[in-house]
Amino acid sequence: MTDNVTRAGTPYQDAIRNNVWMHMSPHQALFNGGEAPVIVRGEGHHIFDDKGKKYLDGLAGLFTVQVGHGRETIAKAMYDQTMKLPFMPLWSYVHPQAIEVSERLASYAPGDLNRVFLTSGGGDSVESAMKLAKNYFKLVGKPGKHKIISRATAYHGTPHGALSVTSLPGLREQFAPLVPGAHKVPNTNFYRAPEHLAHDEKAFGRWAADRIGEAIEFEGADSVAAVFLEPVQNSGGCFPPPPGYFERVREICDEYDVLLVSDETICAYGRIGDMFACNDFGYVPDIITSAKGITSGYAPLGAMIASDRLFEPFGPGGDETFYHGYTFGGHPVACAAAMANFDVFEEEKLNDHVHENAAAFKFTLEKLKDLPIVGDVRGEGFFYGIELVKDKDTKESFTEEESERILKNFVSAKMYESGLYCRADDRGDPVIQLSPPLTVGQNEFDEMEQIIRGVLQEAWTMF
Repeated sequence: MTDNVTRAGTPYQDAIRNNVWMHMSPHQALFNGGEAPVIVRGEGHHIFDDKGKKYLDGLAGLFTVQVGHGRETIAKAMYDQTMKLPFMPLWSYVHPQAIEVSERLASYAPGDLNRVFLTSGGGDSVESAMKLAKNYFKLVGKPGKHKIISRATAYHGTPHGALSVTSLPGLREQFAPLVPGAHKVPNTNFYRAPEHLAHDEKAFGRWAADRIGEAIEFEGADSVAAVFLEPVQNSGGCFPPPPGYFERVREICDEYDVLLVSDETICAYGRIGDMFACNDFGYVPDIITSAKGITSGYAPLGAMIASDRLFEPFGPGGDETFYHGYTFGGHPVACAAAMANFDVFEEEKLNDHVHENAAAFKFTLEKLKDLPIVGDVRGEGFFYGIELVKDKDTKESFTEEESERILKNFVSAKMYESGLYCRADDRGDPVIQLSPPLTVGQNEFDEMEQIIRGVLQEAWTMF
């Protein structure tokens, strides 16, 4: 294979136009002279395109490459496993790699979350949790409990069930009707809190949590199975939980016998600091869903981690079978990658590194608040969103046309052109999202801030 040409001799961009169907991506520009970026290599916290240009990976691929690119120890573990046992499903059989990764995940999880159901990715993990919640309540004599509550603008995946829990109309409408019984409550966007709560974050958190209790009462506690919440909500721009929020949510779920699912597809594995972000925020859920950073993206893997109580009907307390599974869930090569990934975390103390440097990352990004286009900088750990506004005093956002013209057509491309791969997102209010590999430090914080500053200064002149 020569540079920029496929084995068949087709230039990359022609082959993309002819054959590639990218995910979550408009393709029209490709047929009007546009090109899709082609990333060919990663090294540390940088990626390189097919023209040889280097970029700081400010998104860790997609909130995924926690330990950075090019880790030989992970590659070697995958190679060794491939030569030993390249594939074996978990359908009535088990392989050592699934045993070891399950044991290790249980050791990281809080409370009695000891039962690990391995999947292929985040959407699969969410789907698994939905099915378990409904199945569990049927088995304990509460078959009416089937409804799911999630938050406004939240994203929980693309499988049909997970998409029902997702709260973004633009992603849902194409595929309606969806799985019934999904209901939405307010999120924890303190920047846009109701006016009477705009100066008291703790009171806002209590208000937002109580909306969950209100929704359960309105729907009827005997009909609600679970509440799905991300520790830091991704979609909409990194909404952290206000003080006391999860403590109150846990109380509500216990009061109404509703399962609390911590969707940590993005937030787990050091993104906020701890291996599981629920530990950072001091709550014990009934189920954790995770993926992405579990292998740092070196292989597809996810996990649904459930409490011993939820496993009881399928184990020592009953004779039921959970008729659910995935061909590639718990793939032995992916499990080997996960174990090697966790070794890197522990040997290099990456969780401590995030805890110790999170304040510096926040401080550096908050310098951008002196720009007229930056309304808010928010997040936790190494996971931040920068909300863009048209008027800082009124918090007025952009029109749909302005967002399309400035955020999508200029800011996103200009960041990339300037050497920073990150995400410009308008699912909700317009934001720039940053989620770099956990190996970065102050030099990279400064580089990200300087590139973003230059691009946003130019963007402001476009009004």
